[in-house]
Amino acid sequence: MTCCNLSEGALEVIMRGGDYHQPVLQILGIKRVTSGSADKQRHRIMVSDGKHSVSFAMLTTQIIEQAGPITPLTVIKVERFITSMVNNSGREDQRVLLILDMHIVAPGDQFEEKIGSPTPLEIRSNDESTRNGGASNGYNAADSSTGSRSINSNTTVTNSINLNSQITHPISSLSPYHNKWVIKARVTNKSSIRTWSNSKGEGKLFSMDLIDESGEIRLTAFRDSVDKFYDYIQVDKVYYISKCMLKPANKQFSTLKNDYEMTMTSETVIQECLESDVSSIPQTKYDFVTIDKISSLEQNTMVDVIGVVKSVSDLQTFQARSTGREMKKKEVLLVDQTNTAVTLTLWGADAENFDGTNNPVVVIKCGRISEFGGGKSISSIGSTNIKINPDMKECYRIRGWYDSEGSNIETTNISARSGLGNFSAPWMSFKEVTDQGLGNGERGDYYQVMGTILLIRTENAIYKACPTPDCNKKIIDMENQMYRCEKCNREFPNFKYRLLASMNVGDWSGNQWVSMFSSEVEKVLGMTSQEVGEQIEQDSEAMAAIADKVHFKQFVMKCRAKMETYNDETRLKTVCIKVDPINYEEYNAHLIGRIQQLTN
Repeated sequence: MTCCNLSEGALEVIMRGGDYHQPVLQILGIKRVTSGSADKQRHRIMVSDGKHSVSFAMLTTQIIEQAGPITPLTVIKVERFITSMVNNSGREDQRVLLILDMHIVAPGDQFEEKIGSPTPLEIRSNDESTRNGGASNGYNAADSSTGSRSINSNTTVTNSINLNSQITHPISSLSPYHNKWVIKARVTNKSSIRTWSNSKGEGKLFSMDLIDESGEIRLTAFRDSVDKFYDYIQVDKVYYISKCMLKPANKQFSTLKNDYEMTMTSETVIQECLESDVSSIPQTKYDFVTIDKISSLEQNTMVDVIGVVKSVSDLQTFQARSTGREMKKKEVLLVDQTNTAVTLTLWGADAENFDGTNNPVVVIKCGRISEFGGGKSISSIGSTNIKINPDMKECYRIRGWYDSEGSNIETTNISARSGLGNFSAPWMSFKEVTDQGLGNGERGDYYQVMGTILLIRTENAIYKACPTPDCNKKIIDMENQMYRCEKCNREFPNFKYRLLASMNVGDWSGNQWVSMFSSEVEKVLGMTSQEVGEQIEQDSEAMAAIADKVHFKQFVMKCRAKMETYNDETRLKTVCIKVDPINYEEYNAHLIGRIQQLTN
């Protein structure tokens, strides 16, 4: 039998609202309690300090996941805890001990019986020490004389309701079955104002993410609450919040680790915490992923990323085809120390307000990975939090890298379209593409064809582009031996050549004009863009001779067909995404399969 010294008297101090440094306690009983989510476990425990026992104690989900199975008689050392006053089924309020961090001193199977002869601790809620609270690791009330600003349902800014004089509750203790609480939390993210419309009506909303030492939760405001609170709430500030409605969290729209989420009501009260020291309230927690790792992650995965702005596109405005609503977006190219670049797509107000001047450092919380044409990118969504040049050690580190070497290093852009990858596009003829009406979908249709190059349009098949590795914008010749890129807003003494060709391709059923980008044109010509450009510099008619050598050559082409409207004329546009030499074994298998279909 193992002998352990428990912290006798610790529970009386703690349950009166006081602080006790790392008490050693014994768990006498443990019981799983109902949670709002089937995959989360919460446990109510009875603990003893050898002198007293308390049955109103809880282990958080994180503790259960980290420590594994915990049996009765286990001795633990509590590293962090908080206490909270909760409503006890209409009777007197009861103080609950919530254990946030601990480690096992001795497992329960080393003991035959409980240590000491503990008696149940009785603390009445009308005791002066219980009512006013104590240190409790920074979660109890501040001095009531501290100044504050608050907003309630009847006034804009008032001192009539002093939440800072009341005992606060940890976020992890909130549930729909308890509505008398005040939390003290930091705002880590605030969304833009969005509008909604359905059969029940229309309105506007915004949401914000809150964090304290025990956990995090989302709070959403609708209609009048938006006007009342939106301008008042500031990211990174700490607030007292009370009188909100709780409901099970919709995990489709929230990645926060909480079974519940809050909604403002007409009675909601929010008051800024003006205490000088709020260091006990955590800042936003990041789990950064380097940009080079994004290419291996699944689409729709949520990630935290930090990078330096390499370039920014112009603001684009267009109409969504599904809703007809006006949409705005901006694309930002980010790089990091892995010499890898990724495109961050910003939408709405984020796109309008983003300023990429002087290559700032951007920190992204909860960006969503998107995939198109084989390339991976990051998109901002409603829960995404974006900060520019924040005061963080990671920010200073990447800033130093970029200024010393990163700005001059060629990067690999994982957002660049790499064709269809391993996607097996169906074999089709050009006639079948027309007969089946391919290209009418919103994203276009993909197919592959064995085509013969009939004609290459040599006019404007090559152009001078920005020398920046990740920018292919056509440059302007300043006629002073300098070349300007409007996209990068810079002038360069050099440029690079880029191919952009239109080819007439035929098969047994007909022919089709196909657009082809630089990397695939190079495969067809068997020459790099630079080699083509240098020959044209020596002979302006060289492009025609180069094209003649390619006529009537055959390739397997993976294409995308999409109907596009230009000058009120709708026509089918075909882009060759990927060019490959003919794999006759694969193509013959396709032909045999088609013959069998005809004979069956």
